[in-house]
Amino acid sequence: MRQQVDQMATSGSAGGATSLAARTKRAAFRMLPVPAVSVLRKLRHWRDEVPPLGYVRFGQMRRVTPLSPNFGWARGLPIDRYYIEQFLGRHARDIRGHVLEVENNAYTRAFGSSRVTRSDVLHARAGNPAATIVGDLCTGEGIPRGAFDCMILTQLFSFLYDFRAGLGHAVEALKPGGVMLATFAGIAQISRDDADQWGDFWRFTSYSASRLFAEFFPASNLSIGTCGNVLAATAFLQGIVVGELRAEELDHHDRDYEMIITVRAVKP
Repeated sequence: MRQQVDQMATSGSAGGATSLAARTKRAAFRMLPVPAVSVLRKLRHWRDEVPPLGYVRFGQMRRVTPLSPNFGWARGLPIDRYYIEQFLGRHARDIRGHVLEVENNAYTRAFGSSRVTRSDVLHARAGNPAATIVGDLCTGEGIPRGAFDCMILTQLFSFLYDFRAGLGHAVEALKPGGVMLATFAGIAQISRDDADQWGDFWRFTSYSASRLFAEFFPASNLSIGTCGNVLAATAFLQGIVVGELRAEELDHHDRDYEMIITVRAVKP
């Protein structure tokens, strides 16, 4: 009899532990109210799958206007700027010599440091006190040729109707060996102030940016990347800012949600 009991204990020890856990779980489920059991079952079955119709709870996001209509600037640093500044930080050594930026030279000063020997600011119309060059990239009027060691063109091409001509004239403005650091909006609201002044025409993908830049640069001189995920994109559209998301949420990369496209291009 003792031998039989010992054999049963030995052979069923692992299974017994499993069985005990299962019995405990079933007992716990029986003690819970029916609505709680329903929620737990949904969580178990749809943890890694599409949740069923009616399961989503919108909370504060059930609204037809954003939390902040101006990309979140009134609340903190907009999420697209997090990716743009990361990109420029990674390529800070390219920001050197004679540098051109559009509208102001904030990024030239922030990332160029003592490597910058001359800083110019391009604006399409007279009246910007920060501008040192008034010119039109689409027509080439007022744009110097072969002048710049680096051009910082962040979020510019959405506002150029003839963006291909704009890129062509920007390439002509680079010195041989000069570097263009460009970013493109992939997922973004209309920039109302810019749209009213210049027009807001385009959103890009890594595919369109790759084909566009391949018309002007050899493949070996191009580096094209993307940033973003569904949470970051949703937060950006709502005006939720960088300080309200965790670093791991911002840094998670989902190739199907291209919030920002980044391009580093070196002129041969």
